Amino acid sequence: MSTSKRVRRILSRLILSILFRKKKAVKIGIYGPPNAGKTTLANRIIHTFVDENEDVGVSTEIPHETRHVIRRAGILIDLKRHGRSNPKVSRAKLMLDVVDTPGLATKIDFRDFMAYGLPEDEAKRRAKEATEGVIEAIKWLDDIDGVILLMDSTEDPYTQTNVVIIGNMEARGIPIIIAANKIDLPDAAPQRIKNAFPQHRVVPVSALKGENMEVLYAEMAKVFR
Repeated sequence: MSTSKRVRRILSRLILSILFRKKKAVKIGIYGPPNAGKTTLANRIIHTFVDENEDVGVSTEIPHETRHVIRRAGILIDLKRHGRSNPKVSRAKLMLDVVDTPGLATKIDFRDFMAYGLPEDEAKRRAKEATEGVIEAIKWLDDIDGVILLMDSTEDPYTQTNVVIIGNMEARGIPIIIAANKIDLPDAAPQRIKNAFPQHRVVPVSALKGENMEVLYAEMAKVFR
């Protein structure tokens, strides 16, 4: 066989392997304190790119409604359809496994659940499950490729929980995007989050209303490659 034929055969095999190679999904964890809107954000991503009738979980005003890690695999974010006008960004695609995590907290008290009308035995059960969920979420950091850290832009961002979360992720070298959620509310102040954590990219969004989500998707395509 001639050299040119061998070269063509090698190139053909290389092209075929690229075309049919299964793309590895990037595992993105959605982390943050309780009631920041993590499950709402996970549902928003799935509604936009997979199925508007599919939910990973239920969002309520009761803290720690999500008490176990939930993974939704194989989400293709296609910015050609849902991206910004920048042509370099609009061609980007990102295959994700979205990991919705329980709210991280330094203290979980069963009396916090009773304040929402839950009986004591149910409140204690939830508190135990929520504590186990926090431990599970922290363990997942060993298998996460990037984090969307969600914060409530109506609350003071400089809390012990937020500082501990960011310090932990920085120590692990995990890429972080901070999403300043709930900008649809009148007392939202995402600039406070930017001022508190200037070393990280902060994207103001409303996961509930879908506001500014295309900016978050574009940032995800740049950071989580």
